Amino acid sequence: MSASPLYIVAAVFVGLSVGSFVNVIIYRLPRGLSVVKPRSFCPQCRCSIPWYENIPVLSYLVLGRRCGGCRALIPARYPIVEAIGGALAVLVILRFGTSYDAIVAYAFLMALVAVTLIDWDHRIIPDEITLSFLLAGLVWSFLGGSVNPLHSFLGALAGGGVLYGVGFVYKLVRHAEGMGGGDVKLMAMIGAFLGIKLVLPVILIASLSGTLYGIVLLRSGKGGKAAVAFGSFLAPAAALCIFYGTEMLGWYIGHF
Repeated sequence: MSASPLYIVAAVFVGLSVGSFVNVIIYRLPRGLSVVKPRSFCPQCRCSIPWYENIPVLSYLVLGRRCGGCRALIPARYPIVEAIGGALAVLVILRFGTSYDAIVAYAFLMALVAVTLIDWDHRIIPDEITLSFLLAGLVWSFLGGSVNPLHSFLGALAGGGVLYGVGFVYKLVRHAEGMGGGDVKLMAMIGAFLGIKLVLPVILIASLSGTLYGIVLLRSGKGGKAAVAFGSFLAPAAALCIFYGTEMLGWYIGHF
């Protein structure tokens, strides 16, 4: 879908700002801190960051990758997440146009970005994200979303149910936790937004990418020590299916 250059530029600026806020969520939510106040601060010296040192991507470059106060190095993840926010905003506009569906899809995508990095760092998936967006997905289906209410409800039920079943069987056989409750709620959230038809593709893509990552760990000698954060694979798989899930499903069905 085409979009005017003005909308593209606006999407970039909005996306960069949202990416900056997602950085706040990624840092604060797992630590039990408010994402609203206080204002942005340096994790090293704890000093508040003035607005002119908090411009997405640009401030990172101008400051030479260092805090303006204590001169501690700023992790490259911050501008990368901001850039991802801008890039996803453009992709959403190109895919969905300037519609309410675009706004909802973008919010969902940025929630997936936060989930990916929080789970990767802390091996947790905050309920504040999954349960809020699970409800939002179900509500949106009643308000004219691209997924009808029945498919949204069944998607949430199937998504969470499949992972719960896998975890239950794993625990029964291996006597150890195989699937965290956060993963179950995340997949229910994904199912509510994408609908039941895309639940299986998301799980398959995440399982394949997670398996490949596990093979890399095994070959590096770390396979027995490192746990795989499955949510960090489910979330990107869901993001991929937002853009190409229907096409992938059609291609797959067309070959049978």
